[in-house]
Amino acid sequence: MKVLLVGAHGVIGSAVARELGTRHTIVSAGRGRGDVKVDITDSASIRRMFEQVGRVDAVVSAAGNLHFAPLEDMTEEHFGIGLRDKLMGQVNLAMIARAWLNDGGSITVTGGILAEQPIRCGSSASMVNSALEGFVRGAAIELPRGLRINLVSPNVVQESLPQLAPFFRGFEAVPAARVALGYSRSVEGHQTGQIYRVF
Repeated sequence: MKVLLVGAHGVIGSAVARELGTRHTIVSAGRGRGDVKVDITDSASIRRMFEQVGRVDAVVSAAGNLHFAPLEDMTEEHFGIGLRDKLMGQVNLAMIARAWLNDGGSITVTGGILAEQPIRCGSSASMVNSALEGFVRGAAIELPRGLRINLVSPNVVQESLPQLAPFFRGFEAVPAARVALGYSRSVEGHQTGQIYRVF
């Protein structure tokens, strides 16, 4: 398969590239690095990426930014970071991808454990991740041509603990290689509308 991997050089994206790259052709995409450049907050940038890449069998997103801060310090602008980037960035990627996916192709987006296990300073992440799960379930019943869409919801990743440990005390971190198996299940399986939790 030809797999377009957005966020290919992040912690999770790199692990997904290693997992899927042994069996499929990976086209990497990212803001600063990759075979093609893309800013998922800009629909025109997403369209330019697909025009460069052409038709694909799978689109995987391991991208999306959020703002972490105490609730009392969160502003509309802070919430807007996650809404524009991780939420609508991935939604727009999925919507535009429909026209470039071969019949029976798949879309995989990334959520996270905070959809169901909130933490201090994580209200935006909980909101965005929950909304992404709702979008995937809703979109799955309407996609044409046998297209599929799923979401991978990982726990905090071991390789990210140097930066994130203070937010995730008591959480059992998972290795990125294990998280990558959820993306393999989505891309190489046959289910749709699924939330693959890697806890």
